[in-house]
Amino acid sequence: MPVNRRSPATPLPVLRALRKLGADIRDARRRRRIPVSILAERASISRTTLNRIEKGHPNAALGNYATVLFALGMVERVADIADPRHDTLGLELEEEYLPQRIRLSRRQKPGKREATGG
Repeated sequence: MPVNRRSPATPLPVLRALRKLGADIRDARRRRRIPVSILAERASISRTTLNRIEKGHPNAALGNYATVLFALGMVERVADIADPRHDTLGLELEEEYLPQRIRLSRRQKPGKREATGG
């Protein structure tokens, strides 16, 4: 029986997203007219690894993707991948659990001020 090299746990939408990312990286490299060998050298990875990244291979390390983006001058986008500002579902769920009322503890009642020296 042939061995399947693709991880069976990788969902199809993830594979599609990685393929798009790889294609976008390849297009960015080509727009900059950077040969594969030069970009691989700048990212301190092999040409084979760069080719796998440009094909969106799921087993390429995330650090290698980030390093290639850095070499292309696009690394700032990596920090925004899971930024809470872009997490609409998380923000909606958080809003559901906001308290209806907020009460002050007995120590913080208005009118009871701590004496200050002065």
